[in-house]
Amino acid sequence: MNKYVKKGLCIALAAGLIASSFAGCAKINYVTNGAVEAIYKIKDGSWLEKEEDANADAGDSDPIVIDELVPNTYGGVEFKTLEDVAKYYVEAYNYTKTLTAQYKDENGDTQTFYKLLGDENLQVGDVIIDGSANAVINNIVPGMVDTMFSRNTYGLVPCYNRNPDLDNNSEDSSRKNDHEFKTSAVTVDDILAANVKDNGDGTITMEIQPKAGQMSLRGDDSQGKFFEVLGDISGTIAQIKQVSFTQGTPEENVVVNYKGGTVKVKINTKTKEIIEADYKMIANVSVTHASVLVIKDKSASLIITYTNHYPASDEYLKDAKGIERLS
Repeated sequence: MNKYVKKGLCIALAAGLIASSFAGCAKINYVTNGAVEAIYKIKDGSWLEKEEDANADAGDSDPIVIDELVPNTYGGVEFKTLEDVAKYYVEAYNYTKTLTAQYKDENGDTQTFYKLLGDENLQVGDVIIDGSANAVINNIVPGMVDTMFSRNTYGLVPCYNRNPDLDNNSEDSSRKNDHEFKTSAVTVDDILAANVKDNGDGTITMEIQPKAGQMSLRGDDSQGKFFEVLGDISGTIAQIKQVSFTQGTPEENVVVNYKGGTVKVKINTKTKEIIEADYKMIANVSVTHASVLVIKDKSASLIITYTNHYPASDEYLKDAKGIERLS
C-alpha cells in the first residue's frame, strides 16, 4: 500500500459507507484500490473559488467549543492576543520539526525520521439517510473502520511523510498549491479561539480551535493547516460507478464541512519543543440527490472524527509499521 492511500482510505470509507447505506448493504462492495487512489489524481475543482463564501457562511454555525484566551503571562511567555498564540504555535511547530531521531524500520535498516511521531485513529458514525439515523449501518461502522483503515505514523500534522526530506506534496500533480510541511503556515486568521495554561513545570499547554472550513485541502486553509483533511471527496465518489446523481454534478452534491476540531499541544517554553500533542479533526460529509442501483434521489450524511496523538507509543510504532526507536 503506497503513501497515497493513507487519507484516501478515509475518503473511500466515507464514500463506501454512504453508498452501502443507500443500498441497504452491510458490506462496502464499491470501494476499490482505484477509487482510493483516484482522489490524488483528480484536479482540484471549483471549491477554491467558493471558499470565501463557505467561510462567510460558517459564522454562526461555527460555535466555540473551548475556553477563550485570558490575556496573561503563562510559563514566562506573554499572550495578549490570538496573534501571539498563532506566532508561538508556529515557532514551536517549526522547531519541533527540525528534530530527528534514529529508528530501525521493518527491514531492519536504520532510518532518520522525525523525533516526534504520532499515532492515528479514525471513527465514522452518525450515518443519516434522508434525515433518519440508520442503526444497522451505525452498528457496523466500527468493524468497517478496523477492516479498511490502515494505521500509520507521521510527524506533526499536517504531514506528508515521517522522513523530513519527503515531507512535502511537490510530487502530487493534482495539487494547485505546493507545500513544505516541515514548517507551519498557520496565521491568526486561521484561529477561531485559543487558550493557554501554565503547567508549573516549565511547560505550557496551548489549545486551539481552527475556524470552520469546507472541502479543505492539506495546507491550504484554516483546517488544512492544522489537520490531515480529506481533500476533494467528490472526485472519489464520482469514480464509484454504482453511484449517480438525479441532478447536478458530484461537486455540487458532495460537501465536506469541518468545524469543532481542536488542537492541544504541550510545549517546553525553554526550548519551544512540542513534547505532547493531540489533534482532533471533525468532518461532516454530506451527499444529496444520489442514486445507487434501484435506490433513487437519496441524501445522506456522516461524521468523521480523525485523531492524532503524539508521541506514539513504542507498541503502536511496532504494531502499525514495524518501527523501533533507536535514539
